[in-house]
Amino acid sequence: MSLQRSGSSPGPLAAAGRTWVASPDWVRTLAALGLSWALLLWLYRETWGGMVAVWARSETFAHGFLVLPVSLWLAWRQRQALARIRPRPWPAALAGLAAAGGLWLAARLAEVNVVEQLAFVLMLQLVTVALLGREAARRLAFPLAFLWFAVPMGEALIPPLMAFTARFTVALLRLTGIPVYAEGTYFSIPGSDWSVVEGCSGIRYLIASLFLGTLYAHLGYRKRWKQGLFVVLSAVVPVIANGLRAYLIVMIAYLSDLRLALGVDHFIYGWVFFGLVVFVLFWLGGRWRDPEPRVQAPARPGPGSGDGRSRGWLAGTVLLGLGLAALPPRWVAHVDRLQAAQLPARVSLVLPERIGPWRRVPPFTDWRPHHLSPTAEAAAAYAGPDGRIGVHLAYYAVQRQGAELINSQNYLVPQKHPRWHDLGARRVSGRGVPPAWIESELAAPDQRLLVWRCYWLDGRLTANPYRAKALEALDRLRGRFPPAADVLVYTAFAPGERVRARARLERFFVRYWPVIATVLRRAGEGRHG
Repeated sequence: MSLQRSGSSPGPLAAAGRTWVASPDWVRTLAALGLSWALLLWLYRETWGGMVAVWARSETFAHGFLVLPVSLWLAWRQRQALARIRPRPWPAALAGLAAAGGLWLAARLAEVNVVEQLAFVLMLQLVTVALLGREAARRLAFPLAFLWFAVPMGEALIPPLMAFTARFTVALLRLTGIPVYAEGTYFSIPGSDWSVVEGCSGIRYLIASLFLGTLYAHLGYRKRWKQGLFVVLSAVVPVIANGLRAYLIVMIAYLSDLRLALGVDHFIYGWVFFGLVVFVLFWLGGRWRDPEPRVQAPARPGPGSGDGRSRGWLAGTVLLGLGLAALPPRWVAHVDRLQAAQLPARVSLVLPERIGPWRRVPPFTDWRPHHLSPTAEAAAAYAGPDGRIGVHLAYYAVQRQGAELINSQNYLVPQKHPRWHDLGARRVSGRGVPPAWIESELAAPDQRLLVWRCYWLDGRLTANPYRAKALEALDRLRGRFPPAADVLVYTAFAPGERVRARARLERFFVRYWPVIATVLRRAGEGRHG
């Protein structure tokens, strides 16, 4: 903010005993900005409330409580530079605010929390730019960008991080001369079996290191290439360190005959090791710190400060910005009223006794997928010309928060299941219905399953969860709430028969998909009674 000393001529801020007060332009602008932020926080209280709830329950994102105070402190550090700038509203930024509101609306309707929260933070940033102007926004670019760390995101990195940690650990064990049998994120060494679960993925280390490393790079370096290099190291080093941590834990357990590095020790050793790695990283980074820039004394506001035209632009920008920001929540409220008007679902979802030459038989596996609050589920096993096939349908008559097709709680196997393990998923091509599948391989001590999965949205099939979410958002924007279903077909197979199992699933589904589609369509036709 622009500061000026009470008295005659401006001087250095560090002058002892001198008092500095904000100029009239900055007083008005900051008051307008505070009002705008307060109203945005009220309009989008459910969005930021969801962010706070994640910070409170998840150690991975607990740093979110620090983001706003740190951003404000970073902005305060720029007060000398801002003192030389007169705030000028930039209404053009409101076009971006409208786009961010549209993004928030689409994400809210599709119930994609991360995108919804990113759009909300973007709205806070854009309304700040609109009120302070381009020149002030350039000075505050980093404090504003730092607000992105408030969004609890990064969970999509967990599966690849788990896979990397498992491969890294197995490679080091083999280099050490220890025999290892590995499948996906599960591996065995003499005397013990291990698996890399979410808590071992290293996502906590990665996010904590990026948070601290980005802040350190900004404060410690002036040159862009140094800042960028340190941020990259802050991302790469914890990933490698987590692999080393996992390897050391396995080795300690192996060499101590499983007396050490299990239970609480597992986590203590991990955090101590990570703390040492981060300390070394920051200690080395400090050896190449750039000197602090020389602070210049603030200047008096230029001619025309506080004129009526400037106040008019400020008031107009505030009113227009808040008007644009209020539209998306009102549209969501309208859509929610339409959805509430839907009659309670009464769905009959029954798979037939026969599908072509395939006849219904007792289940051939104890595995079951987990779905969060489906309207109805149906499962059946069939025996046919070349083996047995299982079909599982999870039907959602009207998708809503906590009962939706695409949800992290809709999984094939939970973490740390005592019997079943998910060895990983991949996309495989189909023959038109649908053009692709999500294929997963599940393993138990006495059985293996090959599972094909796709999403049915009122007659449309896709194996892409992002496309499924986009279709849901478009339907809701139009005031439509069509049914959706998770479609799974699976078969058991022996080692070395994966190709035959895949061909069996494809033949069954390509030929008999119309039968399954009829079951889903009839359930949808009768969902309102």
